[in-house]
Formats: sequence, structure tokens, C-alpha cells
Amino acid sequence: MTEFEDPSLPPPDGQEPERFKGPVRLRGDQRYQTASTTDQRLLDSRGPSDWVHTDPWRVLRIQAEFVEGFGALAGLPRAVSVFGSARTKRGTPHYQKAEEIGAALAKEGFAVITGGGPGIMEAANKGAKKAGGLSVGLGIELPFEQGLNRYVDLGINFRYFFARKTMFVKYSQAYICLPGGFGTLDELFEALTLVQTKKVTKFPVVLFGSEYWGGLADWIKTSVAGAGNISPPDLSLIHVTDDVDDAIRVVHDAYAAWEAAH
Repeated sequence: MTEFEDPSLPPPDGQEPERFKGPVRLRGDQRYQTASTTDQRLLDSRGPSDWVHTDPWRVLRIQAEFVEGFGALAGLPRAVSVFGSARTKRGTPHYQKAEEIGAALAKEGFAVITGGGPGIMEAANKGAKKAGGLSVGLGIELPFEQGLNRYVDLGINFRYFFARKTMFVKYSQAYICLPGGFGTLDELFEALTLVQTKKVTKFPVVLFGSEYWGGLADWIKTSVAGAGNISPPDLSLIHVTDDVDDAIRVVHDAYAAWEAAH
């Protein structure tokens, strides 16, 4: 996932402000009918027994999210998830690079999956769509307005982060992370954990932008690996680059290796 849009900013291109409750779109006064999100209500602590009357029924809603996600995405071609900040402005270098990456992936025959929001996500979706590729957005219910960007061809809005994150991993052959915040870091380290523990295989993680990611990569090498908390081979799970062609090469080579193994 990605950084989230600043709710104090006006919606892009004069669009009417909106928010989602799962797949339900809310505009106008309807946006304020529910103050909390589904995730908040799930994780909220209550009295010692109140949960008995609510949580078991949530299982059906959670099940429905997985069923809807699997059903909508089952026919995807090979795909790559692109992450980065929702706060990245149009016309900035990072936005332009994300657009180039989306276009390059589309030309290589990959669908592009993002969190469906603005910023880096919008740029990657835009690049993929303009290059004739499939542009996918997996949105999330948030306490402030954020709809799917206009470049998404196939969009799903989720209530639960864990259901959404499952879709990112299940239907992607690689992750490319551009500069972003907590959401991007969350997706990055979850992917690294799954690769390290062999839950997913042949799954490259590309960090695009050495000036932004270099400090993190150095810290992982010197502090995390230096303390023996990861093994030296784990360092090879991350590829830092500033070159779009290099990023696409890493993705392509990993997918070719996966195909050869299957």
C-alpha cells in the first residue's frame, strides 16, 4: 500500500469528494454517515464478551472480500505491483518515473497493479493505460476521501487491509517500490518476509530511487545483517536502481526463471 492522500487537499481534476465503504461509493452528505472504518471496528477493543455478538458475523464479510477479489482477479495476465506515495504531485520526477515504469511494464506484457489512489499509484496506472496495458487498482476503505484514480481499468475496493494485501501478493510476479511512506514500507517488508520464508518464490523486490532508498538498504546491510538478524543471502532479495530498464530487466528475468521452473 501506499501513502494516503491528504484529506485537506481538494480532489483531483474537480472531482466530487468521495469515500468508500468496501465496494460502496459515498458522495455528498453520505460521506459522513459512518465515522469509523471496517478495520477500525474489527480491531477496536470492547468489553469482555461484546465481541461474541459481532465478530463471528464478520467472518462472512471477510470471506466475501476474498471471494470477490479472487473472482475479479483470477483472469489477470502476469502482473507487477507498483507502490509509492499518494502525496507525490503530478509533474514531479518521481511521478514521471512511475508513469514510465507503468508504461514499460505494459509493453512487456505485464498488468500493473497499484493501490488505486493518487500520486505514484495514479502515475503507474496512467503509464500502463496509455501504453495499452491492463491497469488495476486495489483500493481500501479509509476514514477520509480517496477514490480510485481515473486510469484504473479494473478496480476493487476492500474493507480489510489483510484481504487487500493478499491480492497484491497472489496476483503479482514482482514488487516495484518507489518513494513512499508507512504504507509502502508495510508492503515492502511483508513481501520480503514472504520471500525470505519461502512463502512465495521467484519474487523480486525492486526499490526505485537510490537517493531515497539507499539509506534503508545500507541500514539493512550494516545493522540488520550486521547483527546477524538476517542471513547474508537475504540481502540479495532487494534490488536498488535508478534505471527504468534495469527495473524491468529484474522483473523479466525473475519471471523467465519462474516460467522455466514450471
